[in-house]
Amino acid sequence: MTDKRPNILFLMADQMTASALPIYGHPLVKTPNLSRLAAQGVVFDSAYCNSPLCAPSRFTLMAGQLPSRIGAYDNAADFAADIPTYAHYLRDAGYLTALSGKMHFCGPDQLHGFEERLTTDIYPADFGWFVDWENFDERPSYYHNMSSVTQAGPCVRSNQLDFDDEVVFRAKRFLYDYARNSAVGGGEQRPFCLTVSLTHPHDPYTIPQEYWDRYDHDAIDMPRVPYSRELMDPHSQRLRHVYQLDEDTLSEAQIRNARHAYYGAISYVDDQLGAVLKVLEETGLDQDTIIVFSGDHGDMLGERGLWYKMSWFEGSARVPMIVHAPGRFTPGRVRESVSTMDLLPTFAELANGGVAPEYAVPIDGRSLLPHLTGSGGHDEVIGEYLGEGAIAPLLMIRRGRYKFVHSAPDPDQLFDLEADPLELHNLAQEPAYLDLCKQFRDEVASRWDYARLHAEVIASQRRRKLVSRALMKGRVTPWDHQPTFDASTQYMRNTIDLDDLERRARFPAASVE
Repeated sequence: MTDKRPNILFLMADQMTASALPIYGHPLVKTPNLSRLAAQGVVFDSAYCNSPLCAPSRFTLMAGQLPSRIGAYDNAADFAADIPTYAHYLRDAGYLTALSGKMHFCGPDQLHGFEERLTTDIYPADFGWFVDWENFDERPSYYHNMSSVTQAGPCVRSNQLDFDDEVVFRAKRFLYDYARNSAVGGGEQRPFCLTVSLTHPHDPYTIPQEYWDRYDHDAIDMPRVPYSRELMDPHSQRLRHVYQLDEDTLSEAQIRNARHAYYGAISYVDDQLGAVLKVLEETGLDQDTIIVFSGDHGDMLGERGLWYKMSWFEGSARVPMIVHAPGRFTPGRVRESVSTMDLLPTFAELANGGVAPEYAVPIDGRSLLPHLTGSGGHDEVIGEYLGEGAIAPLLMIRRGRYKFVHSAPDPDQLFDLEADPLELHNLAQEPAYLDLCKQFRDEVASRWDYARLHAEVIASQRRRKLVSRALMKGRVTPWDHQPTFDASTQYMRNTIDLDDLERRARFPAASVE
């Protein structure tokens, strides 16, 4: 690595399953920009989220700590303001930290270390999407249902398109402004960490005709593992109940439409990220910027009869991850299992000359720098799912070739992902694997106080249920982030000489004869 502290551009896509990308072998999906990043960067072939749900996954990613340590239980969990995030560590190290797009912060703090937040969030910041394990059969209206699949197809406009178009516009403007300000004497000299977080290809599965037409509808591949009763473990059965999926709910045509639109949404994401990368290159900032791309979790896309996320099967839990810095790290692929929780120590070390800073709290993530420099690295992912569809903590250990899933009310699951990548054969009760299962169960018992964790989740759900109900009565004070822009300093104003304004706004600066 070079000695100069690099800029960091962190690109995120929501609910993008790794298996749908050509860099992981998909034969149909078109992502020229991501494929170019992958060809020039380090690709992680076995990267996972640590909790397959939007908010818990993102809180864990930002904090480098497991959900149970920071109360990141579900999509209405409070993300406490005193939890250090990668934005805090980098800002403390002298970085300009900015966020454009989704991070699904819940609670009054909507910055969490970001000096600038360029957009609002697409999701609410309050506790209204609380989960209630004690009343499992009382289904809240905000839970997923199957309308995203049954109504899948082309659109002219959508809520998510409105959001992502703004995310990309603001990210591009940030990069232009940074380049212009850095070029001015006395301007911005700090390195930046810009997070650009799109909400596509998250459902609903709808995308403009332009992106729909990039794919031959008849060529859209169907789930490799279709629904069958024999594959339905108890948690999968509960998930289908949660999103109201009966055996006769979906037709093959609806499944194909949803997958078609999802692939189109991936191409939309690729175009949008390509537009950001183009600005990075135009401004010359690409010469000293490390680009990281990842998802927050995946999407089952009908595999095993499941949709969306919320389970530990590969489609839901595995994410794409690329680190692009060809001047620093030799391009290649990493086969060991890592997680998005590892990004905080990675970013912190990149900002500190390759050395770990003094962390304010113990972190669970482990730096990816050994993997990036070819000097070893870990091969382990620890996961916790504590959201809707569960009735008790659903814990996961991914190590070597095995994945072990434990939830007290349900039978254990053990999969050999090298021999059985589609997770068709649960080995937990096979005689040859009883000792290995016992080792995993013993590890679960040593890592977690299961009864205490279960009680803490229930207690948090009760608190937030009451707080949410109370705060919606009378005058409501929203926590949603309100971006502000000072129009008095934009474009042409009489507070600055017109020639000076035009000179500062032009990039690169015009030559003076």
